[in-house]
Amino acid sequence: MKMPKKCPSCDGRLIIAEFCCSDCRASVRGEFDLSELSTLPVEEENFLRVFLAARGSVKEVGAQLGISYPTVKARLESLLNSLGLGSMRAAARERRLEVLQRLERGEIKAGEAVAQLRRLEE
Repeated sequence: MKMPKKCPSCDGRLIIAEFCCSDCRASVRGEFDLSELSTLPVEEENFLRVFLAARGSVKEVGAQLGISYPTVKARLESLLNSLGLGSMRAAARERRLEVLQRLERGEIKAGEAVAQLRRLEE
């Protein structure tokens, strides 16, 4: 049986309350959160499997799933957002833009802009 991802009664967040050993039947009780990956919708979980198997090749993912390059990119963006990583990308883009704007206004020299952009990539 596949683990439910949301409460079937109210659609709320589920927690794990007990683990049980399949050999000795010892159990551990507590309140354990589910991992972010375990809460993905089935279609995003399947996309992630294909993406990883394709070693991140968008072209290969498209071929495997029979979808276009823009569709692969859109699904990847959706997956990143589901995992809370989409905003990190937008924030990094914003920081790069700020460096370029400071360079354009003459607040920093080209060498300093290059150094800041390199640090942002680390």
